[in-house]
Amino acid sequence: MLHRFPAPNPSGLTDLTYFPPPAALRDRFGPAYLFTADHSLITDVTRADFPQLRFMMKGMGDYHFHDGTHARTPECCLLGATLGATKMVVDGPLQAFGVSILPLGWMGLGLEDADRLADGVADMVMLFGPEADDMLIRFRALDDPEEAAGQLWAFLEARLKPVPPSIGAFVTLCDAWLAGESSPRVEALVESTGLSARQVARLANRLYGAPPKYLARKFRAVRCAAELGLDHQGWMEMVEDAFYDQSHFIREIKHFIGFTPHQLKTDPSPVARLTLQRRAMIGAVAEINRIS
Repeated sequence: MLHRFPAPNPSGLTDLTYFPPPAALRDRFGPAYLFTADHSLITDVTRADFPQLRFMMKGMGDYHFHDGTHARTPECCLLGATLGATKMVVDGPLQAFGVSILPLGWMGLGLEDADRLADGVADMVMLFGPEADDMLIRFRALDDPEEAAGQLWAFLEARLKPVPPSIGAFVTLCDAWLAGESSPRVEALVESTGLSARQVARLANRLYGAPPKYLARKFRAVRCAAELGLDHQGWMEMVEDAFYDQSHFIREIKHFIGFTPHQLKTDPSPVARLTLQRRAMIGAVAEINRIS
């Protein structure tokens, strides 16, 4: 039996519901979300993504990362930036309430360099103290996920510290770079920031969890996956603009998304299909979060 949040998925179907952040937090966090799957065992793949805070309302399991490592999910989980498709295996039924952390949110929360937790997990209680556990207990007692989202925003906002203007400027330029080109060139980012290549790499690792060249590959793949799944764009157009050839295109999509282009177009998994909903949230979330 799931906890008191009403399950929006009839007949045991998997469901994902989004709750946009307040305008004041839109450049720090993505939407909050309630993910439910009323099955005894849930096995699926999530694409490479931003870090996540996840409160496990019900169900426990493991993350299996692209590099072959795996980790048990804490009840109050901080999942680092993922650099490839990540498999989740959960003893269900599953109900998880979470939010994605954008680079300015990561910095504002005072977390360590993002690349140190990439493809890994940490216990929120170790980072935020017993209040994280208290939040989970309160969430489990609520009937209304909208109310839980409000409490989550208040919890996060109370912990945010000011971000130096230089960091904010870098993130603005880096987000625009990742979102603005079909195949982002590192030289363009270095030129736009006026920083050295070494400084740009250090900031990208600190805030995004990976160096610029890898980020360019990651965001190119997740953007193409959305175009495949929602816009039904032909693969030949994408190969011409951003990939060496069809084989390169297939390898990159498989690595970062977990499915081949053909699978995304014809038979995406429930998680792959539902996460595409975020792309429709124009104006409700930061553009980089919507694209990713």
